[in-house]
Amino acid sequence: MKLIRSNRPVSLLQLSRPLFIPFLLVNFCSAAMAEEQPNTAAKTAKTANKKAKPSPDKGTVVLNTMEVTEQSDRKLAAISAEVERSPGGVSLVNVNELHDRNVSSIADFFRYVPGVWAPSQSGNDEAFISSRGSNLDANNYAGSGVKLLQDGLPVTAADGNNHNRMIDPLASSFATVARGGNAFKYGASTLGGAIDFTSPTAHDSPTARLALSGGSFGQFLGRGTVSKVFNDSFDGLLTVEGKEWDGYRAHNKQDRVGIYGNFGWQISDAIVNRTFVSYIKNNQQLPGQLTRAQFEANPYQASTQAVGGNYQLNTETERVANKTSWTIDDKSSLDIGFSFENQHLYHPIVDTVHFFPGDTADRFSLLVDSVQQDWGTMARYNLRLDSHDLLLGLNFGTNSDKGGNYTNLGGMRGPMTNKITKEADNIEIFAQDHWHFADKWTLTPALQGVFAHREVRNQRLPIPQDANFNVYGQGGNADNDYSGINPSLGLMYDLTKSASLYGNVSRLYAPPTNYNISDNITANSTTTNLKAMEGTSVEIGTRGNQKVGNLNNVLWDLSLYYSWLNNEILSTTPPNGVAVATNFNNTVHAGVEGLIGGNFALDGKGTHTVNPMLNFTINHFNFDNDLTYANNALPAAPKYFLKGEAMYHHASGYFIGPTFDVAGRRWGDYANTYKIGSYGLLGMRTGWSNKNYKVFLEGRNLLDTKYVANTNIMNTATANSAMLNAGAPLSFYGGIEITY
Repeated sequence: MKLIRSNRPVSLLQLSRPLFIPFLLVNFCSAAMAEEQPNTAAKTAKTANKKAKPSPDKGTVVLNTMEVTEQSDRKLAAISAEVERSPGGVSLVNVNELHDRNVSSIADFFRYVPGVWAPSQSGNDEAFISSRGSNLDANNYAGSGVKLLQDGLPVTAADGNNHNRMIDPLASSFATVARGGNAFKYGASTLGGAIDFTSPTAHDSPTARLALSGGSFGQFLGRGTVSKVFNDSFDGLLTVEGKEWDGYRAHNKQDRVGIYGNFGWQISDAIVNRTFVSYIKNNQQLPGQLTRAQFEANPYQASTQAVGGNYQLNTETERVANKTSWTIDDKSSLDIGFSFENQHLYHPIVDTVHFFPGDTADRFSLLVDSVQQDWGTMARYNLRLDSHDLLLGLNFGTNSDKGGNYTNLGGMRGPMTNKITKEADNIEIFAQDHWHFADKWTLTPALQGVFAHREVRNQRLPIPQDANFNVYGQGGNADNDYSGINPSLGLMYDLTKSASLYGNVSRLYAPPTNYNISDNITANSTTTNLKAMEGTSVEIGTRGNQKVGNLNNVLWDLSLYYSWLNNEILSTTPPNGVAVATNFNNTVHAGVEGLIGGNFALDGKGTHTVNPMLNFTINHFNFDNDLTYANNALPAAPKYFLKGEAMYHHASGYFIGPTFDVAGRRWGDYANTYKIGSYGLLGMRTGWSNKNYKVFLEGRNLLDTKYVANTNIMNTATANSAMLNAGAPLSFYGGIEITY
């Protein structure tokens, strides 16, 4: 399909002024309903307990601030039970909880997921994601190191990259974030782990839902969902959503349309088949990075190169998947599925490069135009056998990316410089056992095998620019195979029915992506010298949800991990500006990940409660006696970050409270010469909800702090290096949701 390459998407709504009227309406209506709808103590206590503990036995940390259906509660409890059996850092996010705030990209989804640093590049859907220090290199646009799945089926390409798109979190019902070696149950052994998004169905969704929100910088989001259970055999759900964004930076517009649907067929009492379809068209302008002087003069300007080269990231995606679940008997089950995804990428990203003042020759520019196709299959067999809960699994994925690099003529294609075909195959075979070998004790051994093939064919074509010296890539071919066997061993001790201690030792393994290989091959080469990353991770921690009195509870999730990596693949940017992917012998990734919160009654009836929540992460990502960088810190990720809130809730459904964000200093280069300072942000959220209606108003960065959201990465940066992306200034957003 042909993309509409729009330089200026049409804005559907302009809401750039503070939303004072909705703020007053929210507070006035909420106060009135608080007087008219008192709750009994018994009802309040029941509601509080329901929100605090979706699972009756354990204490998984789950954000849950809205009423959900009985079906949804059971679904949440089942997923929660799986998380509770994990002897490591795993977070469960109830996506329904995100409906009472502004969620404009996947960066907002990660707000209360410890260990994941995920700032939006410039407020649009382009987010930088790093889990436990993954993706900290000049190739970070590929988003490697974290495996994304929908309903257990892959979204991440078979070679491990997430370049072309991220998942819309609001199109999901729940999501499980398994960090590092805790992702073995999904077949992943990557540094960052895996994230599995679970789609809603008609069985756990309202008949209809309409959500509208908007705010500063021309943001408008609309989403409508209809669902129906037709009879005992068939059900269906359809969602249509759209986003418009003018942006807080110049050359920062976005327009997106998405359609998501699934259709269920209850073949028999024991067999369910479900088909998933989605279509996403997403056009984004990219404002580029700024030098420090440009940032200080005006952090919200676009770079000259981004405007001249009309930088964009435009994708069109079609996906279909099918999954069959068979409950064989009361002790065993089998899930099998397949997926197919087609993506068209149109990506002007480098403006014409000149070597000296007055130079008019085209030395280099870049526009990528390609079609990527991904096929995936999976199988999961579960068996309960005495004190053992066994899982056997298989993932297979294959990827084909065909197209090429073109010269960039102000956002339009010039001559093709390189005809490129990338192919990848990936097989993951894994087994895991939860062995309850003694009262309160569970041992979790696991074993995974990875077998991967990577192939890049890069043919350099003659172009008019060859009349002058230039730095257009000379092509080359690489054809490599990788394999690894990766064990894991976890141990869990139940302190109480709602609290536990855990620990694990896991082997990490990740072959290079085809983006890595493209940055490594040389002219006329037939192979790459890149090795797979491998390492060992040790982790200890605790999680729980402890009731305090009749109306209060405290929840926590704390992990401490230390990972020794060999051959970590990092793309470096030398002075000539051409990225080169390299294995580094030894690096260390360690940290502390924590989430703590609770529900505290301010009176004897639980009518008034305070719900604090704090996500804190401490990072230690370093080279280990490297010949060039010694023990320098890896760039881009801050030394620490905190995200929190303290919400007052009334039993009528009204809430209000402050939010805050704090991030420590970080480096922009491997040499640790380019420091990016710490920052702190203050916000506020308020709203009201009942069974059918929800309204909210959110203010962000109320002190209008100027800060760096994220940065490019170089070997050794200078004051003139274009590195910096500004975070959002003072902004207000509001929304309404209607369900029935």
